[in-house]
Amino acid sequence: MAASDHILVVDDDPEICKLVGDFFHKNGFQVTSAHNGKGLQDVLDRQKVDLVVLDLMLPDEDGLVLCRNLRSRSNIPVIILSSRGEEMDRIIGLEMGADDYIPKPFHPRELLARVKSVLRRSRALPDDVSEDDSGALYRFAGWTLDVPTRQLYTPAGDKIFLSGGEFALLRVFLNHPNKILTRDQLLTFSHGREIEPYDRTIDMQVSRLRRRLRDDPKSPELIKTVRSLGYVFSSRVERTESKK
Repeated sequence: MAASDHILVVDDDPEICKLVGDFFHKNGFQVTSAHNGKGLQDVLDRQKVDLVVLDLMLPDEDGLVLCRNLRSRSNIPVIILSSRGEEMDRIIGLEMGADDYIPKPFHPRELLARVKSVLRRSRALPDDVSEDDSGALYRFAGWTLDVPTRQLYTPAGDKIFLSGGEFALLRVFLNHPNKILTRDQLLTFSHGREIEPYDRTIDMQVSRLRRRLRDDPKSPELIKTVRSLGYVFSSRVERTESKK
């Protein structure tokens, strides 16, 4: 984790922005605050941001819409921080492209731990993959994943942006093609932690990744469900070195 990691906190409550800002400054982060959607965009236009902590209830725009729009054009990790803590709100937030979701009230130490975890998994390979693929270019079923640039390209050459979790999950699949991976393995390999009881993170991220890959959820060709076991990435994968 770089000491200069820049966290953008978007919340209309100045006290929360100050609380998070002061705590993260003490832990070696650069922090910028914004109080609405316009402020979010202004900061992104001017500065490099490593992660966004985003409230859902903002005065000018819905946080879920902001998250979806940010994901459609950027790979910046997003953690939603919201008083809307119902399970369905969490599921919708993750489906919109967030990398994590923390309900209010929250403890700054928990937020710090989640930020560090998301930054780690958005940048690094899971420990299970012994061979470094940081310079790899993967081709599968007409698609291309360029690891150094974190860009996914459709068979027609269109660029698809992935969230940090989607990117990590796809790398795991591409390193283990045609092999059944349990939910426990996928969660540990891509998130660096063991699965929790009733944890639906992997199922939601697989669903989102299928949509990115235009893989019909009713009859998927690439990411297939193996009942009671997990998932298998069912495609031939070619790996070369990226020229980027």
